[in-house]
Amino acid sequence: MSVAPPHRALWNDPQFLLLASARTISVLGNGFARVALGFAVLALPGATPGRLSLVLACQALPQLVFVLAGGVIADRMSRARLMVVADTVGAAAYAGLAGLVLSGHAPLAAMCVLAVVAGTATALFSPAMDGLVPLVVPADRLQQANGLLRVGTNTSLLLGLALSGVAVAWLGAGWALALNAASFVVSAVLTARLRVLAPPRAKGSSGWEDLKEGWREFASRQWLWVVVAHSALVVAGLNATVGVLGPLVAEQEAGGARAWSVVVAAQALGTVAGAGLAVRVRVARPVLVAVLATFPAALPIALLAASAPPWATAAAMCCSGVTTAVGAVLWSTTLQREIPEAALSRVSSYTWFGALGFAPLGLLVAGPVAGAVGIRQALAGCAALVALAAAAALLSPQVRRLTLGAGPPAASRAADREAA
Repeated sequence: MSVAPPHRALWNDPQFLLLASARTISVLGNGFARVALGFAVLALPGATPGRLSLVLACQALPQLVFVLAGGVIADRMSRARLMVVADTVGAAAYAGLAGLVLSGHAPLAAMCVLAVVAGTATALFSPAMDGLVPLVVPADRLQQANGLLRVGTNTSLLLGLALSGVAVAWLGAGWALALNAASFVVSAVLTARLRVLAPPRAKGSSGWEDLKEGWREFASRQWLWVVVAHSALVVAGLNATVGVLGPLVAEQEAGGARAWSVVVAAQALGTVAGAGLAVRVRVARPVLVAVLATFPAALPIALLAASAPPWATAAAMCCSGVTTAVGAVLWSTTLQREIPEAALSRVSSYTWFGALGFAPLGLLVAGPVAGAVGIRQALAGCAALVALAAAAALLSPQVRRLTLGAGPPAASRAADREAA
């Protein structure tokens, strides 16, 4: 592992600055929504852990169902334009959720429908975003760009999480959700100003053929599908903890929304530091490091299960945030350099599809399992799941040995960057 000299030129690139600003503002609102949605559901008359699981699962399930279609669309049209559409849909969904909560009449069915719309917007957005970065920056600056983007988004997430508990306690969950809707509107406006067009694509292929081509690119790389399978289990355990089990512990024993926002804000603080480190760090085997970086995520879950003091859980969350951010930047850069640009969004959609494969199930069963066996026992199971999944991924030779190739030449990337 080595440290590269710092570069600051990307902040002088107007296109990169627009993209970074849009993501930073959007994620700021999401920091509010992450805490507000859970406590909004828990504040409803007759709220139960099962109802919280149902709403969060309704948000997660469309991300799984529609993400492959999102990848195909993103590889056939302007990725920036698709992101604008997704931001607009997300703004409408969160505005509706805010209106229901603020009105005092929030039927569970309506909350679930709007959660589905919000999840669909994410499914359209994520593959387009992954494929857009290589069109905005040259190939040799991808790791720096990914790191800087995560510094901005993780910092804004930290701010949103730090303020979310106060906003929920003082203003109510409805206004916190409204702030998230407003952030999506601002993100859409900024993204619409990007002047990066879709590169020319081969004509005559159907969406189904495009999907099959993306699958061939995905399935031909062992390191890719092994890490995605590992991520499916890790994400399920983390989502069950952060989305359901953690708030339940906080609501019953640890001081409610304010206390839980401190714990998740500690994780966000770690991701800021980790993303800053990832801008400069250079490793010979990025996929291996990315998998190793998931082991610390099991520690804060285990501490919650063991009824550790909140400060210890928060400290562990911070450490796991550092390693998770470094791993995420290395993973994104590896994808963008190893996968052909024309298929990047489709391959990205398969990685999202796989990684989110068990996320709705994890959210859906977390509440009922906690009710059946106890919250602490459910948390212990999540910690074991995360650690065992990471260990299993290390059995793959390609995961252990892959070194970062040169990727597509910078010249071909530059040719894809057109001004409107």
